[in-house]
Amino acid sequence: MGCENQTEWTEFVLLGIPYPQQFYIPLFLLFLLVYLLSVIGNILILLTVVSTCNLQKPMYWFLCNLAVMDISVSTIVVPKVLGGFVEGGRVISFGGCLTQHLFYHLVACSEFFLYTVMAYDRFLAICKPLHYNILMNHRMCLCLSLGTWFGGCVHSIMVTSLSYSLPYGPKNEVNFILCEILSLLKLACSDTWFQEIFTLVDIGLVAIICIFLIAMSYMYIVTTVLKIPSVEGRQRAFSTCSSHLMVVMICYVPVAFNYLRRDTQDLLSGMIGLFYTTWTPFLNPLIYTLRNKEMKDSMLSLSYRIKF
Repeated sequence: MGCENQTEWTEFVLLGIPYPQQFYIPLFLLFLLVYLLSVIGNILILLTVVSTCNLQKPMYWFLCNLAVMDISVSTIVVPKVLGGFVEGGRVISFGGCLTQHLFYHLVACSEFFLYTVMAYDRFLAICKPLHYNILMNHRMCLCLSLGTWFGGCVHSIMVTSLSYSLPYGPKNEVNFILCEILSLLKLACSDTWFQEIFTLVDIGLVAIICIFLIAMSYMYIVTTVLKIPSVEGRQRAFSTCSSHLMVVMICYVPVAFNYLRRDTQDLLSGMIGLFYTTWTPFLNPLIYTLRNKEMKDSMLSLSYRIKF
């Protein structure tokens, strides 16, 4: 749709989510605390894995990649959310908006691919235990990790290029917590039908393919585990997958809900987006440490070594 009296904006305003003025300080402190804890928790996972010989395994290598992605997605979004509590902190330049959009989609899509790779790793460990060390060697781990980042990079460039050359005006207020593609397209002065369809198809295909591969992996895993004669063996096998399934659900459900609705301009979408970018990076370290005895013991050992 064309805009009368079109104004080319050099900056946008991130409106974020509304909040009562009396909750200004508590909300700021809450988001700041969650952000710091999520960064510290993920850094602790990185330090624990790197410094512990027993954790030099493919599963923990991919967990380190997840920790880096969680730190990245938090840092891309949350500082700007915190800036929204300060006068003038909601303003973001056009270049800064596209940069945030580019890196947000890069990390988010890479995380989707990483969850799929982690499911494949569990499939090999449980269904192909005798060939696991050969199939999932150091070179394969590196290639799979780089592949997740490369896939996210390609997706991000494709999606960001759709919004780069569009004319914007007269509104420059993004009614969301970050510069997200569907929110930006609503501010464009031209017809964005193709961009919206392409974005939804692209994101939809990524999600469907990843979910399909994860589901197939777990179908084989469940079939194999049920053949294990001992109850203890079945429980041990399932316990190695439960953490991964939990973080997959926490990641996929909010994102899928937002994009299936196609409306990123209301309060509900803002709350869901805030949950994914703020709370998911905070919960992932807790899930992978509290439910993993090997990781807990290694963290306690690391803290003891640091103390003494």
